[in-house]
Amino acid sequence: MSSYRLSRHAIFVSVTALAVTMAEAPQRTVFAQGKLDARYVVTLSGLPIGRGTWVIDIGEDYFTAAASGATAGLLRVFASGEGQSAARGTISGGQLVPATYASRIVTGDKSDEVQMVISAGTVKELMANPPTVASPDRVAVTEAHRRGVSDPMTASLVRVPGSGDTLVPQACQRTLSIFDGRMRYDLQLAFKRLDRVSSDRGYQGLAVVCAVSFSPIAGHVPERYAIKYLIQLRDMELWLAPIAGTRVMVPFRVSVPTPIGLGVMQATQFLSVAQPGNATAKAQ
Repeated sequence: MSSYRLSRHAIFVSVTALAVTMAEAPQRTVFAQGKLDARYVVTLSGLPIGRGTWVIDIGEDYFTAAASGATAGLLRVFASGEGQSAARGTISGGQLVPATYASRIVTGDKSDEVQMVISAGTVKELMANPPTVASPDRVAVTEAHRRGVSDPMTASLVRVPGSGDTLVPQACQRTLSIFDGRMRYDLQLAFKRLDRVSSDRGYQGLAVVCAVSFSPIAGHVPERYAIKYLIQLRDMELWLAPIAGTRVMVPFRVSVPTPIGLGVMQATQFLSVAQPGNATAKAQ
């Protein structure tokens, strides 16, 4: 995995993306509705290198999520890049069920585009341009690797089951099975602590902090330095904050140690509003 591919997941919380499988819920669960309009900055060793936006709409029986990002600061002197990522799906039995995912990243004169159609956790259609280059040192992606998965964007929408507080350790206790169109990998989340966060506009309050560990399954080259580095890394952290009116938590902050300093993606704006139809509609 190149540094370009790693930055793609960091910016779109598709960090290393950074995401979740959906917890079981009773079939009669009522899923509340809300919207989020967030802005993020990405820094490396404290220096700005990127910026991004994330808009999420959660309805009674559907959800959509769209993100965009671009390089910023000193990084633009050496390389420019921008991209968009989007997912949509349905809500069934309290679970978010992905249906489509699309991502397009452009850096210099190169582009990377992925489109997927997903049904019941199985990738039914896949378009990747340019195609992944087959090589004897790459772990091949089989049909089995495309079953029981979520796309990176949907996986970033963490639903906490139950009816009580969402700021609980259970938000982190899960393994995320992700296929991004090229690589199949797991992200293991584990509760670390509660921490207070504050955005310039919007949410100020507690966040659930999860430790994140990376486990590649297929589509990767095991001997590449970036893969070995991520496997051994034990200091990645993900801060989850709530979308008002729902039981969905999303990344407020992500930190990933790198060989040249700490990489951080953090929200500067986190405006979430409960949608009409809830008993109480309020902004957070």
